[in-house]
Amino acid sequence: MSTAGRTPGAAILADLERRGLLHDLTDRAALVERLDAGPVHLYCGFDPTADSLHIGNLQSIMLLRRFQDAGHPPIALVGGATGMIGDPSGRSEERQFLNAEVLDANREAIGAQLRQFLDFGAGPAGAELVDNRTWTEPVGVLEFLRDVGKHVTINTMLAKDSVKSRIQRESGISFTEFTYMLLQANDFLVLHREHACDLQVAGSDQWGNITAGIDLVRRCTGDSVHGLTAPLIVRADGTKFGKSEGENIWLSPGRTSAYRLYQYFLNVVDHDVLSLLLRLTTVPVDECVRVDEEHRAEPGRREGQRRLAREVTALVHGPGAVPPVEHAAAVLFGQPIDGVDVSTFDLLAAEVPTTNMDHDDVVGADPLDLLVTSGLARSKGEARKNAGGYSVNQVPLAARDGAPLGPDDLLHGRFVLLRRGRTAHHLVVVAR
Repeated sequence: MSTAGRTPGAAILADLERRGLLHDLTDRAALVERLDAGPVHLYCGFDPTADSLHIGNLQSIMLLRRFQDAGHPPIALVGGATGMIGDPSGRSEERQFLNAEVLDANREAIGAQLRQFLDFGAGPAGAELVDNRTWTEPVGVLEFLRDVGKHVTINTMLAKDSVKSRIQRESGISFTEFTYMLLQANDFLVLHREHACDLQVAGSDQWGNITAGIDLVRRCTGDSVHGLTAPLIVRADGTKFGKSEGENIWLSPGRTSAYRLYQYFLNVVDHDVLSLLLRLTTVPVDECVRVDEEHRAEPGRREGQRRLAREVTALVHGPGAVPPVEHAAAVLFGQPIDGVDVSTFDLLAAEVPTTNMDHDDVVGADPLDLLVTSGLARSKGEARKNAGGYSVNQVPLAARDGAPLGPDDLLHGRFVLLRRGRTAHHLVVVAR
């Protein structure tokens, strides 16, 4: 079969390896041979346990995207069935169950997000969106135990890290979660039979579930299929991102704004810049290396973080989201406020502490009163004593000589930007 339009299998894996995206892999030579033989349908699963995916999921989405760009059609599975149970992998306790109505809403929201990153067109590498509830729900428990359960031994399941780690805890693991591995293994079998899917990709915490699926496909069909995992994207404290695991950086603008997403990556530590550029963006490997080298030569300029923040923000929110976010960040870091447009202040109003006030309560007011009202100063005396540490629209309080606020102090007729020190900001928004 012609390989026109497709990247050779060895080149795909070499690129993934250079990007630090290979953690576990089944027979490499066999996978290369299969990739070179013709388009490979591959899948990754996303359980709808929240109404948004998060940064930890972005790496897996980009794995599908990289294979699609290389000519292979991805299948994005949104697990309406497995989402009812919850994957125990990497968790210390059982998930709270969600009802079908919430899961359906989450599934729709996640499906829409996936369409931002993958091409669901009709081309030869067009992506598909599937829900494992469509083939799991009609199957009775006796049929499932007979057709799937008989092929998997308890010994095999107990040996998987996702199960073993939970059994060793006092809380243990419920039978419901214990069966998650069988459901995911069956997903691979169904997708192999009905969608010619020969490869599953995921984060490294899914390796046990993937190998269970590979074994089930072999036992039921005699066919060899493949698995590939990438190292997890983790928080600064080493814990994994998860839709129900505390504070997260979400892909939905309703949960994490473009500004906060940008700021998150702008503040990553130096030694993570190259890894995240390689793993989360489409920037070519050699360019990622060049950016990192330039960053290391002058780390104080944080150009590596800026490039990373731009790339991820553009990927998640669109290129148009980047300029206003950068303008807003620049204002907070001291860029001259003159000439900043109203949309930037509107963005800041959603991101920094804000107080809404009437026009007559601002014009003619003592700046010291505003500093106290905003909470930046505990008292007028404190603000007066430390006047050099406070500013109004970037003008030091001491330089104002006690002048009250006038109409010209209202930027765009609506905004007054207060600051204490270098990082504490507060925006006063005047009612129209």
